[in-house]
Amino acid sequence: MDADFDLIVLGAGSGGLAAAKRAVRHGARVAIAEGDRVGGTCVIRGCVPKKLLVYGAQARHQLQDAPSYGLHVEAVRSDVSELLERVRSEVDRLNLRHRQMLSEAGVELLQGWGRFTAPDRIGLSATPGGPIERELGAARILIAVGGQPIRPSIPGAEHTWLSDDMFLQETYPDQVVVVGAGFIACEFACILRGLGVSVTQVVRGSRLLRGFDHELADAVLTGMQDSGIQVLFDRTVHAVDRVSPDDPSAGLTVELSDGRRLPCGGVLMATGRRPRLEGLGLEIAGVAVDRGRVLVDADQATSVPHIHAVGDVTDRINLTPVAIDEGRAYADSVFGGRPRQVNHDLVATAVFSDPELASVGLSEQAAIERFGEEAVTVHRARFRSMSRALPASGHRCLLKLVLQREGGRVLGCHMVGEHAAEIIQMAAIAVGMGATKADFDRTMALHPSVSEEFVTMG
Repeated sequence: MDADFDLIVLGAGSGGLAAAKRAVRHGARVAIAEGDRVGGTCVIRGCVPKKLLVYGAQARHQLQDAPSYGLHVEAVRSDVSELLERVRSEVDRLNLRHRQMLSEAGVELLQGWGRFTAPDRIGLSATPGGPIERELGAARILIAVGGQPIRPSIPGAEHTWLSDDMFLQETYPDQVVVVGAGFIACEFACILRGLGVSVTQVVRGSRLLRGFDHELADAVLTGMQDSGIQVLFDRTVHAVDRVSPDDPSAGLTVELSDGRRLPCGGVLMATGRRPRLEGLGLEIAGVAVDRGRVLVDADQATSVPHIHAVGDVTDRINLTPVAIDEGRAYADSVFGGRPRQVNHDLVATAVFSDPELASVGLSEQAAIERFGEEAVTVHRARFRSMSRALPASGHRCLLKLVLQREGGRVLGCHMVGEHAAEIIQMAAIAVGMGATKADFDRTMALHPSVSEEFVTMG
């Protein structure tokens, strides 16, 4: 049977959009199947609306600091419901813009939920798992359906929010319990606190932000606690109960493993995500799955040669820029005649908490594990930035370089503080080029700035 397209992409998120548009530029006939809005997790229910809420919380902080600069703002009214509505409106605008860009690029948008009906055939349904309404064939198929948040199996879990739900609320209650220790949990805890909500964060283990440098994670914790967030470690949630089953507005009670009961108006379960595999028909296509993820090689190829996968569905590094680069690399390799593999070894990451954290390269702990304690040296600077001088309050900055002792190569560059993500993005270029401490030292400082501390450390 003749193929309708050279490529059908399942999922119009960051990776799928990048692959589809790049493949068309290389002359391929491309369609992309999406049952939801166009843009994926990042645009619709992730990075973009979250960062807008971060800015909303920061605006409140700036108003609180205004008297320190001789600005006396009277009768400020905070309307969180208006902020949430404006965020949703921006997401709607971006959804329409992404649809327009697909059309302008020459990618056909197949509105519907796609699943394999044969190794080279995709069926579309109006609802997930619903009856097939249209079937199309392709020489190649790219799986880019992303991931989804998960709820723990506890009594009353149905009363809780997932991260997706945070953007759909009309407003936020006065008290919220956030469950989790990762970046989503920490970011939303800080957003809520910044918007005036009383926040308790429940953490199963003894640390926040597993995988990040311990010293930086501790600095974030200190800042969160200073802002009034109560963090409870070494506890789990056993159950969530409605105070009044007949009155949802009456609130919830969270029962912890130590017997403590926390009253609140809402509970966010930020306890993990998993690839969105249900209903894709991967078994029909013969695509191998391991531990709930699609297995791929360095070229994004699955166990079926003409089927590839990119982004969170592979559960490797679940970040938007990684998915985009994987999608473009796939299209360049398969349709552009320019074979390329994505380097997953050096990926900058950020946590938009308050204070903000950003990092590239090895943490101190990872560097010691790889090279040995005697082979690693650390330089750091701690200070309160000039922006906090007049308010005489606020979080302290932490800048940190992890070095290979012999030769001084920078193994990791890390920061907690204002504009951390913007600063580390540029530092990542130097780290990726193999910069040494001597390279940093002979770089002239830009004064007065936060980032100059990276080039003036003793």
